[in-house]
Amino acid sequence: MRIEAPAAAPSVARDVELRPFNTFGLPGRAAQLVVVRDALEAAAFAASPLAALRPRLVLGGGSNIVLRGDFAGIVVKVEIVGRRLVGEDADAWYVEAGAGESWHEFVRWTLAQGWPGLENLSLIPGTVGAAPIQNIGAYGLEMAERFHALEAVSLNDGERRVFDREACRFGYRDSTFKQEAADRFLITAVTFRLPKRWSPVTGYAELARELAARGLAAPTPLDVSDAVMAIRRRKLPDPARIGNAGSFFKNPVVDAATLARLAAEHPGLPHYPQPDGREKLAAGWLIDRCGWKGRDLGPVGAYEQQALVLVNRGGATGSDVRRIAEAIQADVRAKFGVALEPEPVFV
Repeated sequence: MRIEAPAAAPSVARDVELRPFNTFGLPGRAAQLVVVRDALEAAAFAASPLAALRPRLVLGGGSNIVLRGDFAGIVVKVEIVGRRLVGEDADAWYVEAGAGESWHEFVRWTLAQGWPGLENLSLIPGTVGAAPIQNIGAYGLEMAERFHALEAVSLNDGERRVFDREACRFGYRDSTFKQEAADRFLITAVTFRLPKRWSPVTGYAELARELAARGLAAPTPLDVSDAVMAIRRRKLPDPARIGNAGSFFKNPVVDAATLARLAAEHPGLPHYPQPDGREKLAAGWLIDRCGWKGRDLGPVGAYEQQALVLVNRGGATGSDVRRIAEAIQADVRAKFGVALEPEPVFV
């Protein structure tokens, strides 16, 4: 189905500084930049010659990218807002948000409306439209568990497409939008299925300890959100104060034999069973044991409170980030025989 588009595509700005548009605070200039503020503008852009330019970068909050330098193609900045209840049934509320909405503000808004389900994902930086691309997750919950559908515009032909959960092919910090559909679609809105028969997800040890410390044996959704926010503020840096892209590496998943070897060699190794019989390791623990926590390499360092987060100490470039990331990967591979994969995308 093609969206009826206005006659003209959004206006283009040229030679735009991208430092304000990425949470790492890395320098780089876009040869051209377009801002889309609704689905019609997105369709108009897709139908224009601008959409054929390469390279092409669709940008939300810029919280999951590492700029390597100037971007020679076109950047499409998504600022589509709006949030509403689009339906309900006996089991759930269906709540839609524009792709440019702040993720955290959207989560808190759903809780204020009495629609629980996203509370474990509080205070994650970025936009609603970026959430399904990365399949964000934290404290025992992945976004995919609350996802219903999304709307997107093809940047190849301007067609509007609806993706259900199966079509998104969600994986651990992964989706079709990071794989075969990468760079092909501009997400305009996302709808979530929020359960009416809600029960708290508190199996994550750190969250359980925080709730217990607050004396909350039967927490409300808002209680869980507040607890998650407190934990994140204690150990994660605010991008508004110090540049970062959140957790920089995915938690590696290993088979049972590898886990047995590592557990024997490294007592106290944290690990978490996965549905397929494999085990997820804590990347931050591995990095910490390699001596990187609080250590810098040039203007980029591993954060003092959480080794999994790389921070811009000031004046860093994308090359500086890549250098420390590769050094950490090499040390973890040498000590544990485990490969770490970055979460952010280098562009």
